[in-house]
Amino acid sequence: MARKTDIPSSYYGEPRKFDPNFRGPVHNRSCTDVVCCVIFIIVILGYIALGTVAWIHGDPRKVVYPTDSHGQFCGQQGTPNANKAILFYFNMLKCANPAVLINLQCPTTQLCVSKCPDRFATLLDAQNTKNWEYYKQFCKPGFEIGSKSVGEVLRDEDCPSMIVPSRPFLQRCFPDFITSNGILTVANQTIFKDGDNNQRSVNDLKDAANQVTAMQQGVERGIANLLNAKEVGMKIFEDYANSWDWILIGLVITMVVSLLFILLLRYTAGVLLWLIVFGVIAVVGYGIWHCYWEYSTLSGKPGTNVTISDIGFQTDFSIYLQLSQTWLIFMISLAVIEFIIVIMLIFLRTRLRIAIALLKEGSKAISYIMPTLFYPIITFFLLAICIAYWAVTAVFLASSGNAVYKVTSTDDKCMYANLTCSPKTFSQTNITKVCPGSQCLFAFYGGESVYHRYILLLHLCNLFVFLWLVNFTIALGQCTLAGAFASYYWALKKPNDIPACPLYSAFSRAIRYHTGSLAFGSLILAVVQMVRLVLEYLDQKLKGSQNACTRFVLCCLKCCFWCLEHFIKFINRNAYIMIAIYGKNFCTSSKDAFFLLMRNVIRVAVLDKVTDFLLFLGKLLISGSVGVLAFFFFTRKIPVIQQEVPSLNYYWVPLLTVIFGSYMIAHGFFNVYAMCVDTLFLCFCEDLERNDGSSSRPYYMSPGLHKILRKGEEGAKLCAAS
Repeated sequence: MARKTDIPSSYYGEPRKFDPNFRGPVHNRSCTDVVCCVIFIIVILGYIALGTVAWIHGDPRKVVYPTDSHGQFCGQQGTPNANKAILFYFNMLKCANPAVLINLQCPTTQLCVSKCPDRFATLLDAQNTKNWEYYKQFCKPGFEIGSKSVGEVLRDEDCPSMIVPSRPFLQRCFPDFITSNGILTVANQTIFKDGDNNQRSVNDLKDAANQVTAMQQGVERGIANLLNAKEVGMKIFEDYANSWDWILIGLVITMVVSLLFILLLRYTAGVLLWLIVFGVIAVVGYGIWHCYWEYSTLSGKPGTNVTISDIGFQTDFSIYLQLSQTWLIFMISLAVIEFIIVIMLIFLRTRLRIAIALLKEGSKAISYIMPTLFYPIITFFLLAICIAYWAVTAVFLASSGNAVYKVTSTDDKCMYANLTCSPKTFSQTNITKVCPGSQCLFAFYGGESVYHRYILLLHLCNLFVFLWLVNFTIALGQCTLAGAFASYYWALKKPNDIPACPLYSAFSRAIRYHTGSLAFGSLILAVVQMVRLVLEYLDQKLKGSQNACTRFVLCCLKCCFWCLEHFIKFINRNAYIMIAIYGKNFCTSSKDAFFLLMRNVIRVAVLDKVTDFLLFLGKLLISGSVGVLAFFFFTRKIPVIQQEVPSLNYYWVPLLTVIFGSYMIAHGFFNVYAMCVDTLFLCFCEDLERNDGSSSRPYYMSPGLHKILRKGEEGAKLCAAS
């Protein structure tokens, strides 16, 4: 018997009444949430204005090209530095001062050069020798030896006091560090002479290079790690260049397989979905067996018992595959995944027939409205525009500052050091008399105007409007698809009663009447996402300095807002379906959708747990199968086409790209499918409340779907009663 605590359906609103004039999505509708629509349009116009202002003030060259001490770009075409694309530091040892990170300025002259030094040398040794011709290319243009004494040259920094073997990174010359047998060297030397002919350790150069790297990147990463990252990045880029055509072929195969899969569901939904279930179990089972075979094979070989922590991070992933511990971890992970899938299937076995019926009905709807499968291309195009506009605006905002020059002095006690100066009038001041050898050098890009003071706020506005537009684009797609599939469901005689061009009609209604409602729902979601991003930012900034209580509070807030975001997405999705059908405002549609779902809470469990699980298995099977095929191809294990495999540094680069791209493509196709099932489910619930199956009030659902859903509902009620 039912529990006394059961809540009557009237608590969640009265069921829908029979309406003989209702024939699906309402055509006579009016604009909804007009105020939010107006605000949305104003925000878009403001966003365009923000991009325009950023474009006027910004200069991406400040990001692309390094800037020398005179504020000139290195490597810019049409300038004297066109063939000098690399920035050279006269005395990098001066950059070891921690004040570099505070003042954002290395107190030494920085010059644009065509190439970095490849040898050790000092000004004292190079002058009046045959090495001077090589050395003088790193001096200021037009300088002639003999015009000044060595002391005056070093004081005015007309030439560097020394040069060391370097290589370009981030378009800047950094010492060519090499670790040999755990010892840091530069050109196989651990000791070098500085400008005063004093013996110095290469570790001093490393400290200075670390400061410059931290200043340029805004992070405290060592130069050795960054140079290694550059080398890895170049190899990855080469792999993409050599394998892009095969990656594209793999993604096309995924697209074809996903399309065929959805079309086949109409005719063989039951068989195909059972094949998915057992196919995933079989693929994971094979993975477990293969991992066990590799583990048992490697266990008897010497040198394979080394742990992953012992060898640390390696860019060549094949090294890890030679360790028995790697295959043991893979085997345990796959076994856990297999166990979870089997347990879920055991508990959901009685509801699989209901899910199959829903998916089969969804396949019919998609087959009658085929353009819906390609609507994600429109969504992708709109999202690409949003992302591109946001990225370009962010770059222009980041490069909006004016060149700021500061006084640099060789005397630490100079009262004018680090003060702002103007290179045009610097020679007319008495600073050079008070502080001999001081210079007015470029420091960074910034400004003191109102615009520059609010750059951070403009960045936040750029990010927030970007989130709003992205959510609006997704909402528009959901509302459009819901309107098209609702037109299919509420056609009594399918497919004859399906209106012409249902997808275009649904898109037109969404844009014309419900821009405000979609913007309202997107705004709520964007606010929550913005709060989540702020919490993530605070978590990163406070890491290491926060106490246990702060970490706990921050973790709770992140968890709560994560749950809130997903709940709002669920409510919005169903609200957009109701908007597409009835044309009411966002709040009313959200309430109606929530109450309708609560009146059919048993069936909601069927939809969310079973159909979503089966669709996930479908995406997993497609991306996994294409991934296995790509693995055998890139590892040259397919004898027929071994000669076609490109030469790669890391085979996992194209492999992971194919797997990720395949999953995203399958996700795009199956998202249309999921939206179709969600729409049909809400329409089904409405259908049960409006009609009774009689000749005067016939059901719009197919007889087979009604029979299976009714049976599933009765079984669920019996389980609940017991």
